[in-house]
Amino acid sequence: MTIQKVGVVGCGLMGSGIAQTAAQSGFDVVVTEVSQELLDRGVKKIHDAWAMMQSKGKLTAEQVEANKARLHPTLEMQDFADRDIVVEVIIEQKEPKLALFRQLDAIVQPDALLVSNTSSLPITEMAAVTRRRDKVAGLHFFNPVPVMKLVEIVRTVETSDETVAELRAFTQAMGKTPIIAKDTAGFVVNFLLIPYLLSAIRMYENGVATMEDIDTAMQLGTNYPMGPFTLLDYVGLDTTLYAAEVIYAENPDPAYAPPPLLRRMVTLGRLGRKTGKGFYDYSEKK
Repeated sequence: MTIQKVGVVGCGLMGSGIAQTAAQSGFDVVVTEVSQELLDRGVKKIHDAWAMMQSKGKLTAEQVEANKARLHPTLEMQDFADRDIVVEVIIEQKEPKLALFRQLDAIVQPDALLVSNTSSLPITEMAAVTRRRDKVAGLHFFNPVPVMKLVEIVRTVETSDETVAELRAFTQAMGKTPIIAKDTAGFVVNFLLIPYLLSAIRMYENGVATMEDIDTAMQLGTNYPMGPFTLLDYVGLDTTLYAAEVIYAENPDPAYAPPPLLRRMVTLGRLGRKTGKGFYDYSEKK
């Protein structure tokens, strides 16, 4: 494997998890954000995670310091010039991602890989704005990144076998299990997961059962770790809505059409755990 120097653009929930996992797996990591405040917040989240791991005996003090030494926060995009791979983990909107890929293509060394952590947007469109289409792919991690073992490697029609092999080795070095998916809306997991979540919302809308009973049914009846409404709140209702819209645009199957209730809740800002209220209430005063 030739990947040694990793770049992560975005240090929010997913970006900080990717940067943390890469650094503690022995990779030299540069990570950035759009402001010093957001960057400091993301780095603190990583340092706090390592402190917790140390308190539980999963890391020694020496390992924590070595991890910190491999993590380099920056606000300068030029600091990505020597990276072997750059992982894009910014807002889940097409235009900002395309602009970033154009920028990275001009900065990063010619042999470097450019990958996106998008859960549903077309990788092909990101590759098309670069001069290294064979070195562009999707690398979809799952939340929380340090815990979840799966990574979807998404290849376009121009992604080379060498790039896929590099990404497979890279993710395995981070303790992940990679699968390969074609560049189609939703890839593997969301293509199967989204209609399940939307069906649960429709059942609730139609009065088939309460949210609590639907969650209990899926937990105890299928041995899922959490029910669909708990999962929706965890993933984010806005994220679910956006993924559903992207998949439905490519596959106009009614199963992928967002239910009215989901749209209304997103409009009201009830997005799940991250806002304190989604299908369930996570505020201090229930």
